[in-house]
Amino acid sequence: MSVLSGKKIVLGISGGIAAYKTASLVRLFIKAGAQVQVIMTPTSKDFITPLTLSTLSKRPVFSSFYKEEEESFSQFEPANKNLEWNNHVEIALWADLILISPATANTLSKMANGICDNILIATYLSANCPVYFAPAMDLDMYKHPSTISSFSKLKSYGNIIIPAEIGELASGLSGEGRMSEPENIVAFLENDLERKLPLLGKKIIITAGPTYEAIDPVRFIGNHSSGKMGFDLAQSAANFGASVILISGPSHLSIENNLVQLIRVVSAEDMYNESHKYFETSDVFIGAAAVADYKPKNSAVNKIKKAEVSFTIELEKTKDILASLGSIKKNQFLVGFALETENEIENAKLKVHKKNLDLIVLNSLQDKGSGFRSLTNKVTFIGKDFKVEKMELKSKEAVADDILNKIIAHYDA
Repeated sequence: MSVLSGKKIVLGISGGIAAYKTASLVRLFIKAGAQVQVIMTPTSKDFITPLTLSTLSKRPVFSSFYKEEEESFSQFEPANKNLEWNNHVEIALWADLILISPATANTLSKMANGICDNILIATYLSANCPVYFAPAMDLDMYKHPSTISSFSKLKSYGNIIIPAEIGELASGLSGEGRMSEPENIVAFLENDLERKLPLLGKKIIITAGPTYEAIDPVRFIGNHSSGKMGFDLAQSAANFGASVILISGPSHLSIENNLVQLIRVVSAEDMYNESHKYFETSDVFIGAAAVADYKPKNSAVNKIKKAEVSFTIELEKTKDILASLGSIKKNQFLVGFALETENEIENAKLKVHKKNLDLIVLNSLQDKGSGFRSLTNKVTFIGKDFKVEKMELKSKEAVADDILNKIIAHYDA
């Protein structure tokens, strides 16, 4: 399974004859399970058509800042719908990595010196993700001092060169400067990413969402959890190289990543059974689900009729998934969540002790922007040494990365 699976790749194409190879490059990325957003410089369209690359990537191709014959970036809605533009900042934030291929001498010089005269360079300058570039030019251009200077500057910025190959060039000469073949570019990216993945080889189980406890075939006891925190954790864990089993209660969310196995369940009993099924062979367990504490002692076979003025349901406790796993864990790193409304720190510390947790992620409904059905979260980390670390309000995606970084720190210790 490729480490490119689930990755969002911006492929920047500049105007060189090697641009024709990018059709094969897009196909290889898609085959590996990646999403590809193509950005072209205006001159690159002389060598390969946007229609070809759009068809292969299944996304619109961009070559200008404003909508002309192009579609606007479909992942995001423009702030002002009367001004339809291709938002280079949003595209850069969307990307997990950027690859400039082919990278001509002209484009490399613009990248190195911040000459921002097209959407590709603007996206590059807005990027916070890893940037790779695959040079393509004639041998004398490749060895020219200005090109060598561009290489040096770009590498000093943290950009990563995919070295050109030696072979026949468009000029008819033979030498260094030929763009690396698409298969070799993909292999280079895979090898480089694998080397940098801190959780490669780790198996992580994550629970997400609510559980529904049946009263009868129609009604149930549940809660407002959307499952977003658990799904974001699964994506983050996969991005760090882990193999993930995501056990989700009822949720409208989905995830497309070959490193994530999604198992859908309904009740607390279902989630308990699936968690225990995979726990022994796991390295990490993250209990992010909002599991019901109680369930009806007896669930009616048929729909209960509205006949009486009042109606009583006898409840019984559900099995405590985290406590049961904490009692049998060996070397697993066990992470729990706590949603509290009072005495938050004290109650969370008690759960760390009682459930044999390595880390608890505390949410408080007192914090604005936290809790169910929110895109943000403000959490407090409490380790098994009872050290308290309060975090700022962040997106749930950023909180997921923070939690995974705690796990990475555990294995690096």
